[in-house]
Amino acid sequence: MPKISSEKTEGIQSVVLALTILETLGRAGSHLGVTALADALGTTKSRIHRHLQTLVQQGYIVQSPLTERYRLGSRLIELGNAAANASDVASVAAQPMRALRDVSDQAVILGQIEDEGIRILTTLPGKMSVEVGVRPGSTLRFNTSAQGKMALAFMPEANRERILAEPLIGETSYSITDLKVLRKHLDDIRSRGWADAPNEAAMGLNALSFPLLGAGGELMGSLAIVSLTQFIGSPPSPDQIRAVGTAAGDISKALGYMGELPGNWH
Repeated sequence: MPKISSEKTEGIQSVVLALTILETLGRAGSHLGVTALADALGTTKSRIHRHLQTLVQQGYIVQSPLTERYRLGSRLIELGNAAANASDVASVAAQPMRALRDVSDQAVILGQIEDEGIRILTTLPGKMSVEVGVRPGSTLRFNTSAQGKMALAFMPEANRERILAEPLIGETSYSITDLKVLRKHLDDIRSRGWADAPNEAAMGLNALSFPLLGAGGELMGSLAIVSLTQFIGSPPSPDQIRAVGTAAGDISKALGYMGELPGNWH
């Protein structure tokens, strides 16, 4: 196991030690005590104990009341499951994304729904002479992006109402910041099955997004093409709608969804 040196700042040291404790517990296959962890990581029992108490308080590890030893907690397991799900979506989406890029020539974006908006998992550059895209890891707002509005339309009502209870912040003069207007817009998205957002996140930019559904019909993510408004109009062309919808359907089937994607776009 790596030893914890004292060459870097204490703040970085604390983060490194906390992460190393989690890794050590995960690899151990059994509960470990303070002494075993201190010996494995080459540091003092008092230092290990301070970090253990913080990790317990945050739910990342659990201490047995009988043995006083530690194991991974439910919060860390939830994070691991979320990472695995994201990885699964990206893995099964890879081939349909390439097919969509080849048929549309546009950049293709895969997104994951989070509390703050749509987190971009991966992107595939288009074939246009002028390239437009979104950085992986960036977050798109729910009310100003095609991916975000699509997510609002198809997510569970309780989640949607929690998000819509917050102020709607615009990015451009075209962004929808009126709640009544947005609700009507979401009804339209549910009816047709797709969302776009011309000039709403940035002037001259548009995207066309479809939902990705899991085995139980739950919203697993978003698939979109993105380009300049001169290449993705409003509404997008029937060929573009059909291409993105077909790719989203293929990914959803690979995730276990058995039906057709919702909407009248077929």
